[in-house]
Amino acid sequence: MSASEIYILGGDQTDFARNWAREDQEVFDVFKEVFTNALTKAKISPDQIDVAHVGNFVGDLFNGQGLLGGFFAEVYPELAGIPTSRHEAACASGSMAILAAMRDIEAGHYDVAVALGIEQMRNVNGKTGAEYLGAATWKGQEAMNCDFPWPHQFDLLTKEYQKRYGINTDDLKIIGKTNFTNARKNPNAQTRSWALPDEAFCDDDALNPVIEGYVRKLDCGQITDGAACVVLASKKAAQAYAERLGLNLQDIPRIKGWGHRSAPISLASKLAISRNQDYIFPHVAALINDTLKRGGFTQIDDLDGLETHDCFTVTEYMAIDHIGLTPPGKSYRAIREGRITMDGDFPINPSGGLIGLGHPVGATGIRMVLDCANQVSGRATCNQIANARNMITLNLGGSTTTCASFIVGRDS
Repeated sequence: MSASEIYILGGDQTDFARNWAREDQEVFDVFKEVFTNALTKAKISPDQIDVAHVGNFVGDLFNGQGLLGGFFAEVYPELAGIPTSRHEAACASGSMAILAAMRDIEAGHYDVAVALGIEQMRNVNGKTGAEYLGAATWKGQEAMNCDFPWPHQFDLLTKEYQKRYGINTDDLKIIGKTNFTNARKNPNAQTRSWALPDEAFCDDDALNPVIEGYVRKLDCGQITDGAACVVLASKKAAQAYAERLGLNLQDIPRIKGWGHRSAPISLASKLAISRNQDYIFPHVAALINDTLKRGGFTQIDDLDGLETHDCFTVTEYMAIDHIGLTPPGKSYRAIREGRITMDGDFPINPSGGLIGLGHPVGATGIRMVLDCANQVSGRATCNQIANARNMITLNLGGSTTTCASFIVGRDS
């Protein structure tokens, strides 16, 4: 099915550097700010919204709050009565909310939909937060003998690359440094004011301590509070919107392609499935092929850049070969050739990614789509890729258990 009729009218994200608990604010306050700002920036009034979806992973644990769809009408009482839903797929929760909103529009049930992703995660200590995030592992079956479940899991992925192809961890440090560098220019980035000396991007146990195995501190995405929201519309609604604002429909970004695939929850099961295959995660490579095909593109080089799920540097390393930018196991080529930097021919994570910008889990998939919409509209300010017309996302939940991808572009 094509996604050619889904337009992105606008949206917003919060400042990912904020710690809302320290401001004596709760998850509803995060929700309210991003929702009201998204509608203002999109120039949409609440009464124009037909349906709304929330992406959230573990609000039940971090906030003691599970039923988030009711917040829409708490912000705007005129939304009482619209259908709302919450979607959970670990770090891909936001993408699931977008897919659900798309399906509502494609089915012809509604014309204007909101997808909002949210997480408040800095209101507990680090050890408790790590335990809560472990809910995306197979609880009681994997990551049992470690302090930090996800650094442990992605250390295992690094070791799998080492086993199958060989890997130089210096290439991972280049990924981290690139994303922190991009984040310094992003006014919403959690790490924009961090001062990191070059010596931190090496095997320095003081400046860059080991967390689990190959995984060091600066290989890790951030624990982040924040939210992102986009307003989606059918072609009919987008055309009326364009006419009202004096815009050309072709200038409004739209979702051109999409993909959604899943795999067994345990990392061991995934690695067993791919044992004799080209890719460590063949379902991720297939996901990208699905997305390209639905978007009418033949290869990744037909696009202008990627917002990808760098929960760890090795996750981005995996993305580079799985999207087809290099052959399997050869991601280092694109890194060493400078292809993935802002000045390269295929920039990756101009926003700073999860490592530099931040990773409020339920918001990430939506934030990626919003950043891509801003890129192709020329609104990415200091992080703008020159002449960007079509961008792609790769959003992963768990150890690639749930995966989603979107191509966002414009036709003008």
